[in-house]
Amino acid sequence: MKKIILFLTATVMLTSCSKDKYTITGTATGFENGKTVILETQDEKGMGLVAVDTVKIENGKFEIKGKTTEPSFHTLQIEGVQGKIPFILENGDITIVVNKDTIQKSKVSGTYNNDEYVKFNEEITKVQKPLMDFQTKNMQLMQTAQQTKDTAVINGLMKEYSKIQTEIGVTSKAKYLDYANTHPKSFISVLIIQGMSNDPSTEANKVESMYNALDESLKNSKPGKAVKEKITALKSPSVGATPTAPAAAPAK
Repeated sequence: MKKIILFLTATVMLTSCSKDKYTITGTATGFENGKTVILETQDEKGMGLVAVDTVKIENGKFEIKGKTTEPSFHTLQIEGVQGKIPFILENGDITIVVNKDTIQKSKVSGTYNNDEYVKFNEEITKVQKPLMDFQTKNMQLMQTAQQTKDTAVINGLMKEYSKIQTEIGVTSKAKYLDYANTHPKSFISVLIIQGMSNDPSTEANKVESMYNALDESLKNSKPGKAVKEKITALKSPSVGATPTAPAAAPAK
């Protein structure tokens, strides 16, 4: 009995430890030993990327460990490779399989928010596919029209492109709203709501309602606090606004 209790205690301790730190396990097949992998994030002013950690690839593998207080977007940059691998850094076990030939096809998995991020991107990619297909199909035609200054063809293509773009914009917005309303624990949701709060055409009450439905951990995150401040600002009278003067009494 004592052995069972000790085993269960050890299991609980291991589980709790894995929740307050992150481990990024990377597979980088085909890369030379010693190539540097850089973990990056936005600087506090949002003006560029700063290095958080660096490790070396050894025998096609790399590992990065650390702790974070909340989820946030980060990227991996590999020495000598164009493009970055975006993912959500959060405590837990994150797996990244690097695609050497096409860095954008690298696979990220292992934690709730990263799995959600992958699925969300797949859905948005499907929505935007008609626009990408149109660009691919008409790229050569547009280049030829530009070279020959065929304005009729150029204007026709631009009009059709604009129509598809508008339709996709509407569909994409609906996808974003539906996701945020149905995934109150996803980091993606609080980012969507933050984007809404910065849109002048969005009603403050709608933003507030979606914010209130979020998990408490997301409300207390940096983007969550930013949304709360924005809601307060939107619901407050404009600074420096002049109160409306009472109507003058009619002359007798």
